Amino acid sequence: MADLVFVLLSILTVVSALIVAGNSSVIYSAVGLLFTFMGVAGLYVLASADFLAATQMLVYVGGILVLILFAVFLSNRISDAKLSNPTHMRVPSAIVCIALFGLMSNAAVTTEWAVKTNVEYAPTTAVLGRLLMTKYLLPFEVVSVLLLAALIGAALLSRPESAKAALKPDMEEGQ
Repeated sequence: MADLVFVLLSILTVVSALIVAGNSSVIYSAVGLLFTFMGVAGLYVLASADFLAATQMLVYVGGILVLILFAVFLSNRISDAKLSNPTHMRVPSAIVCIALFGLMSNAAVTTEWAVKTNVEYAPTTAVLGRLLMTKYLLPFEVVSVLLLAALIGAALLSRPESAKAALKPDMEEGQ
């Protein structure tokens, strides 16, 4: 049963990634990206990496994909319905992709893979949470402050010019 689920998730991931790369509509590419991210999260679940699966869903599906969709919808006028993603160089990229597929298929077939029998699922989130709140608390907090500073900087940089000018001290008042 796990092999069937793996094959189905792999097919979903590869087909939706092909839709992302080959479709000229940005909206359809974003929907294909959604299914690609969900397929990768499902593959993480099959690999007993529940934390990575949850992170994949929260960060990529919940954050990055929504950000891409908002950027597409807000950067163009609503009445402008012609959103496109022009694709160029299809034949050379197809040749490179086929060559890479052949190289990776050869490596997958010729490699002797170690196979474990009777593997039991062990959740990893409790262990990671305990480590983040004990041993790695200081680096975790430093990274969170750094990300907060980057967010504030990005918000300041994205302000209109009139708001930026209001933040600068007036040089003429000091004279």
